[in-house]
Amino acid sequence: MDRRSIIKHAGIAGVLAAGAAPAVHAQAAIRWRLASSFPKALDTIYGAAEVFAQKVNDMSGGKFSISVHPGGELMPAFGVVDGVQQGTVEAAHTAPYYFHGKNEAFAMGTAIPFGLNSRQLTAWYYDGNGMKLFREFYDQFNIVNFPGGNTGAQMGGWYRKEIKSAADINGLKMRIGGFAGRVLTRMGGVPQNIPGGEIYQALEKGTIDATEWVGPYDDEKLGFQKVAKNYYYPGWWEGGAQLDFYINKAAFNALSKENQAIVEAAASYAHTEMQARYDARNPGALKRLVAGGAKLLPFPKTVMDLAYKESMALYTELNDTKPEWKKIYADYSTFRKDQNLWFRFTEATFDRYMQSAKL
Repeated sequence: MDRRSIIKHAGIAGVLAAGAAPAVHAQAAIRWRLASSFPKALDTIYGAAEVFAQKVNDMSGGKFSISVHPGGELMPAFGVVDGVQQGTVEAAHTAPYYFHGKNEAFAMGTAIPFGLNSRQLTAWYYDGNGMKLFREFYDQFNIVNFPGGNTGAQMGGWYRKEIKSAADINGLKMRIGGFAGRVLTRMGGVPQNIPGGEIYQALEKGTIDATEWVGPYDDEKLGFQKVAKNYYYPGWWEGGAQLDFYINKAAFNALSKENQAIVEAAASYAHTEMQARYDARNPGALKRLVAGGAKLLPFPKTVMDLAYKESMALYTELNDTKPEWKKIYADYSTFRKDQNLWFRFTEATFDRYMQSAKL
């Protein structure tokens, strides 16, 4: 073959390659699976994962789809970190504090007793050092994390018997989420870590004496008011409980920059919408619960004071023994101090006035 023929055929091959590449790219589809830690019946907390998946689908024009699976369908509700880390699934939606047994630092990704509220936690992640610190932390688990919703401040749960003093915590068998169980133990209680879909049966059978979940809207769906009438507030262990989307690091890195941006934007949308759903739906649910016989009660100050004392003592111990906790908590606690100073003069004062006004 002469030189001109070689050039001619090479030119045709180049044109064909250039023309084929966009066609292959256009046809390429991404299919992920997301394992949730929550039951499908909870359209708020489980629903955030569905919102995330729908937004990814919409923004990609249907080329990037994520199927969402409730806790227990693909793996146990508390097995999702292992699932993402090992690449069994590409993504998960969960509450990081469920996994404090792996490392206590997980807890700060959701909520710790007497910690940041919802707005403060979002501020720490998006404009403080929260995201940076947790990206470094999760790297050892092959996870890329994104905030995936917040419940806002939670209720203190449902109790078979009234809590009249700190002494009533002694021996109390309570389903309580994640890290707060460490503090309950120090107060004399007996924490139980039970997935959302199994709590009602445990409370009904008397396996536990009390439970907390989130707040009125979810609690009403789960039916706790049928088996325990005393409904306490506030949930001092969850001033603003954040959920996270966990993405397998290799799966995320394999995405184009465009699709990575879609994942990030969809997570942010779901993060905002979940909080909005809770804020909009909790008031009506609380009214219905009270009308149905729920007895709304504040925790006695002795309980709050003991919980605070034991929480701070626990954090001091962890600072002395757990380097990863110490690194993240040092920044977290400094941010919390400044936020409380600011909120004291603004949000808190405004809220107190509005809540006392006759609207």
